[in-house]
Amino acid sequence: MTPFEAIRGVPNACQVLPTVITGGQPTREHLQALAKSGNAIVVDTREPMEPRAFDEPALVRELGMEYRLIPIGPHSLSDATLEAIRSTLAEAGERPVFVHCGSGNRVGGALIPVLMLDQGMEEEDAVDTAMRVGLRSAELMEWGLGYTRRQRAT
Repeated sequence: MTPFEAIRGVPNACQVLPTVITGGQPTREHLQALAKSGNAIVVDTREPMEPRAFDEPALVRELGMEYRLIPIGPHSLSDATLEAIRSTLAEAGERPVFVHCGSGNRVGGALIPVLMLDQGMEEEDAVDTAMRVGLRSAELMEWGLGYTRRQRAT
């Protein structure tokens, strides 16, 4: 089973890049299947105070995977947050990475710089991909695009 097949059924599940899969909130069963599919890194972009049906960090670690919390919310729409996402994906190498939030909306905004700066996508294609991932917020889209423009200007 591939990592993408493992998370099938997660809201807005999407295979964005060969090693990057995205989606909304996974269940215990999704994470158990993901663990069986390979040595994955799980990147949770929800804020720490958001309600959770189970202790995701503990379960991910118990299953032998790596858990990273990179919260995206009103107070974390910063360049540092996007740099943390980019560096996590770059450091993963060939390891599968599952990046999720509650619905895929935040993940979509955060992936725009990855798609444009690290994968060479044009803006329209990156935004289309982000929308396929679950992006629905104009504010999150502008956050990702603004960071990308600033990086290109330097």
